[in-house]
Amino acid sequence: MSNSSSITHFLLLAFTETRELQLLHFWLSLAIYLAALLGNGLIVTAIACDHRLHTPMYFFLLNLSLLDLGSISTTLPKSMANSLGDTRDISYMGCAAQAFLFVFLMSAEFFLLTVMAYDRYVAICTPLHYGTLLGSRACAHMAAAAWAGGFLNALLHTASTFSLPLCHGNALGQFFCEIPQILKLSCSGTYLREVGILVVSACLVFGCFVFILFSYVQIFRAVLRLPSEQGRHKAFSTCLPHLAVVSLYIGTGTFAYLKPPSISSPSLDLVLAVLYSVVPPAVNPLIYSMRNQELKQPIKQVISWIFVTINKLSITLQK
Repeated sequence: MSNSSSITHFLLLAFTETRELQLLHFWLSLAIYLAALLGNGLIVTAIACDHRLHTPMYFFLLNLSLLDLGSISTTLPKSMANSLGDTRDISYMGCAAQAFLFVFLMSAEFFLLTVMAYDRYVAICTPLHYGTLLGSRACAHMAAAAWAGGFLNALLHTASTFSLPLCHGNALGQFFCEIPQILKLSCSGTYLREVGILVVSACLVFGCFVFILFSYVQIFRAVLRLPSEQGRHKAFSTCLPHLAVVSLYIGTGTFAYLKPPSISSPSLDLVLAVLYSVVPPAVNPLIYSMRNQELKQPIKQVISWIFVTINKLSITLQK
């Protein structure tokens, strides 16, 4: 038995105890991490450098890519380092920082996805008011509100969780410091305050989900009334990527936290955590750029510029 004042580090769940499989996990995680960095980095660079993409939709997409870069960088590097070094340790402060950053970035991403649903609603349902309702100042304020909301939510949860006395050891059943796993270590009866905060957050998330759902009901009704097939195709092509990202994010996250205890198991918890924390940041760039011709061309230009720059540097070094 121990309490939080005597805990100096936590033990994270290892994917495997076999050394060969640990190395395989490292290389697979590295490939996913580099793909996420490359994909989101290309989107951020393309949107920032191409003035034709300086619109509300792409401004919010740039913010989403930044959040994805941050969220996957919060969890995967430490897990990879542990697999490579054959260890499970993470310091107490490191765990607190990881929990705070993860909740901050994931909360901000969900709030931003809600804002992006509003952007698509205004663009399709009330296009004549789009410039008025989503001017540059309004977009900046909504993006800032999403980041600030995530920050406050993370601060509340982290402060509440790490002020609890821990009586059940220091081993976490996850590959990163996840707040529900830390609550399992708390003393009996002391976690009710954090549960109350979780309920408040769940209500907030549910409210955002209802708003997104209502927005898309109105969007699809408006799209189906369009007389032009080309217009319907263009409207769907801008909405479906966002809807796919929302479904992936909400579906995996909701099932991870609301699944029945009867089907819970360490292996299932691990798979679900990977699905909602690692997969979305890696596949979001692919989802958004797959059918988006406006984004494909600037990305190709960025890639071409990178290759030209590398080629010039190699020639210079050879001389």
